[in-house]
Amino acid sequence: MSSNVIVIGAGMVGLATAWHLQERGHEVTVLDREGVAAGSSWGNAGWLAPAKAIPLSDPSLWAYGPKALFDPDAALSMPFRFDPKLWLFLARFMAQATQRAWDTTMASLTPIDRAALAAFDELELGGVEAVTRKGPFVIGFEEESQSKGFQREIAGAVRHGQEAPMERLDNPQELAPMLSDAVKVAFRLEGQRFIEPGPYVEALGRAVEQRGGVIRTDAEVTHVARGDRPAVILTDGERLEADRIVIATGAWLSRLAREFGVRTLVQAGRGYSFTVETDQPAEHPLYLPYHRMACTPYQGRFRIAGTMEFRGPDEPLHPRRIESIVNHSRRLMRGVDLDNRRDEWVGSRPVTPDGMPLVGRTRAENIYVAGGHGMWGVVLGPATGKYLAQLIDTGETHPTIAPFDPLR
Repeated sequence: MSSNVIVIGAGMVGLATAWHLQERGHEVTVLDREGVAAGSSWGNAGWLAPAKAIPLSDPSLWAYGPKALFDPDAALSMPFRFDPKLWLFLARFMAQATQRAWDTTMASLTPIDRAALAAFDELELGGVEAVTRKGPFVIGFEEESQSKGFQREIAGAVRHGQEAPMERLDNPQELAPMLSDAVKVAFRLEGQRFIEPGPYVEALGRAVEQRGGVIRTDAEVTHVARGDRPAVILTDGERLEADRIVIATGAWLSRLAREFGVRTLVQAGRGYSFTVETDQPAEHPLYLPYHRMACTPYQGRFRIAGTMEFRGPDEPLHPRRIESIVNHSRRLMRGVDLDNRRDEWVGSRPVTPDGMPLVGRTRAENIYVAGGHGMWGVVLGPATGKYLAQLIDTGETHPTIAPFDPLR
């Protein structure tokens, strides 16, 4: 039975949910306080890499985390200040840094990881005018010992049922000419794809509108009111009612969802990026795992992304984080104009302590949430939207999203 649904959030997750609701005959209105792809959907690396959609908290954090706190160039960063919510999140996050917890979370993520790429194909076959690009991905290290953690992660993903063909490269510069001689060990990872994330999400937004959906920007929701016909209240006092409401606001999800029983902490794990010119055109994604740097060809330039910064989602960009990425890039890359940076960006990714998204119905039966994907909102967004739309339409929870119960 068709209904009217309001989706709060115009990122990949929110728009994919709207698109799939339209597929099932529902009318949708999407609200966003800034615009389509204005949040973490815009400046990320655009990786569609299910083999890397893995738990963020793993045993290596016990050795890496304390050292990172005192290294200004470390990929992990957080402020030294009294912040009870942040420290509670970190305590729960670190409690998951065991092999047993990693395997439990990985087992829950694997079904949606395996569905992720087909969900992009479904969007494009359904009329979304955007494309995904295949790898290979180049994975580089300064020395053999640095590669052990990455190889362990890939082996873990394969052990849980994913395919991630990987082979050693004799000449790392053959596929990634911007690598310097400091990178002595490299691998070629197949079976993954990438996109230009901002343009892709914008194309998805246009498809929603072309099919009759309404997207309203500059529409900040301050409150969601429960009832037989729930409603959203905007900052100017406007009240909009619907049959159902989906909260897909990323790192801001808790602000609207907590009163409906969604108690899992959602912390902003902020990522930074910028684009540069390269002497030789970049054709393939490049990953430098030891320094947590993910790089992608982007509109004729090269996007370099990195950092996991635990701060508030609305805090301003911290130039020191950009500088730390530049410092590593100067050593690991060549033929890259790091002094002519464009598109400097910070985006707040929604991280949960247990590494699993929050997808499903809240305690209010006509209010749903979709978020908490951490670094993987882009790659898992279309599949999330598909299965959440099924739940809203039929009342049945697909086994793929069952572990992501937002009331857990």
